Amino acid sequence: MPVKPENRGRYPKDWKAIVAAVRERSGNRCEGSPMWPNCRAKNGQPHPETGSVVVLTTAHLDHVPEHCDLSNLRHWCQRCHLVYDAKRHAQTAYATRRDGSAIAELF
Repeated sequence: MPVKPENRGRYPKDWKAIVAAVRERSGNRCEGSPMWPNCRAKNGQPHPETGSVVVLTTAHLDHVPEHCDLSNLRHWCQRCHLVYDAKRHAQTAYATRRDGSAIAELF
């Protein structure tokens, strides 16, 4: 996923080099997630399970952009990344709806 503009300052200056190191380690394939540890979907190819074109992204296991140690990063396909982040996304959406900021932005 692209880095949101408001979060760019949280990433190190050498983020592109870090992503390249993760890509090299992965062989440009999904590294597998807790839900699908054997996923090896190849970037740019149809996903073997979903059929969608794979776009690999670099995931932070602890969801902290400043923590860019390679042991905390994984190269994941959309399926692995979204399922891993699903609980966090739900919590964030709930908090946004609860405080009304999403509705306020519409007007």
